[in-house]
Amino acid sequence: MNLNSQTFNSTRKPKNFNNPERFIEGWYWVIPSINLLVGEVKSITILGRELVIYRGKDKRVVIFDAYCPHMGAHLAEGKVEGNALRCFFHHWKFDAEGMCVDIPCLETPLSLKLQSWPTAEKYGMIWVWTGEIPQQPLPFVPELEQKECDVSIHSHFLMNCHPNVVMINAIDAQHLNTVHRLPVEVVFERHQLNENAMIFTNIAPLKENSFVIKLIRLFYKNTITYSICYWYGSIGIVTFGPDFFHVHMMFAVRLNEGGKAEGQILLMVKKRKGIFGWLSNRVVLWLTKIAGKYFLMGDIKVVQTIRFDLKTPIRADYSIMQFINHVEKQQARFWGTWEQTRSRDDESKAKRERWRDSMSND
Repeated sequence: MNLNSQTFNSTRKPKNFNNPERFIEGWYWVIPSINLLVGEVKSITILGRELVIYRGKDKRVVIFDAYCPHMGAHLAEGKVEGNALRCFFHHWKFDAEGMCVDIPCLETPLSLKLQSWPTAEKYGMIWVWTGEIPQQPLPFVPELEQKECDVSIHSHFLMNCHPNVVMINAIDAQHLNTVHRLPVEVVFERHQLNENAMIFTNIAPLKENSFVIKLIRLFYKNTITYSICYWYGSIGIVTFGPDFFHVHMMFAVRLNEGGKAEGQILLMVKKRKGIFGWLSNRVVLWLTKIAGKYFLMGDIKVVQTIRFDLKTPIRADYSIMQFINHVEKQQARFWGTWEQTRSRDDESKAKRERWRDSMSND
């Protein structure tokens, strides 16, 4: 297999992957739900864009661009009235859709609308879609898509590298054996979930030379599941465990200034009925948290100092190169402005049109 010709052109610099000026359009975490009370308004900056967030009387979360269209006062200085937000400066009032519904010195308010952004709440977090209309549902664990789950917010972290680089750790077969010394020969099989999501599943059996594995084999003969579901190149959901009991860790990461990464780790397990089911899930989430800390400690040493540049890809990097190509194919936006970048087809079309224009002027 010729890796360079079939999966990845190492001589061409990726436009989206590991680019500090771009991110993939999608759902991104904002703040934990418990950090925004009914009637509370806050200032937030997500992916370089200044926003205002509030929770109305109906408990719905609303996100607007931060500044009032009148004179540019910051709307986070205002107050929530019912399900609307009133600017502190001149008391202009905007409903939950962003429409101006009241200007005290005018009988009829002006016909204007704030830029609003789609929001949702799940897994104990508030999420924002970085485009006009959501093209996908909120990120989900494929096997829990139609099921309820118990969730624990594990931790918040900052890394000195791009979110895309943080994501590839989970499918870096070499690093799983060197840094974490997993007793597994990692070989991934990939399939596409949708336009924005893809799944890598390990298809290799556990190595039998580990004492722990030998002990497990006395009671359990099947393979252990290890799979990763990626959304937008910046959310990775790791699923691990025997067939009868899976645990899930979601790494939700967003791009910060300077190409750095800020993330939240969420632990999830299928909800079980009754008090004993609730207690057992608490124990499982606690044990998963300990395991998560172990993996993080090993990775932090690398991702805090790495300057990622895949100059010499080898066969073991095959899954990483598939991930890079996946990110390259998605719709990107510019950090800070959230404006769409042009696709390669658009860029080629623009070049052709410029060529035609130059020919017609001859």
